[in-house]
Amino acid sequence: MQVSGLSGVTAISAGVSGSLALKNDGTVWTWAAYTIPPIGAMPVQVSGLSGVTSISAGGSHYLALKGDGTVWAWGHNESGQLGDGTTTDRPASVQVCGLNDVIAIVAGYSHSLALKRDGTVRAWGSDLSGQLGDGRTLYRLTPAPVIPPGSTDLTLR
Repeated sequence: MQVSGLSGVTAISAGVSGSLALKNDGTVWTWAAYTIPPIGAMPVQVSGLSGVTSISAGGSHYLALKGDGTVWAWGHNESGQLGDGTTTDRPASVQVCGLNDVIAIVAGYSHSLALKRDGTVRAWGSDLSGQLGDGRTLYRLTPAPVIPPGSTDLTLR
């Protein structure tokens, strides 16, 4: 069945609690019954976002990459997966702290990742299973470098 009300879609992403669509005009649309804020089954535009080039839906949080290389997030934030330095749920998008020159994003179940133009990766959110790649198992409330395998450079932590 076609999602009604959407045309000009260039990308989609499905998370556990909701779905996203990126339109060719750089706007982001979302729909689901169990999201923050609750939005229902019909697509609604995510307010405050424009110039978006990439999207990713996680467990119950969402990421958007703007053309200027900044990353924006909203939704549940119990593990710091929004990267704004808090664990406060955000119904509106907030900029991820300290990230620029990003070229790709991905939202996991309760963590997030960003690939920077220089080829480095930043991760934040839940690290209970080591998914942030920093050799620890703690939550990260802001983006931190992923440590390459075999690295002994502790300054990255």
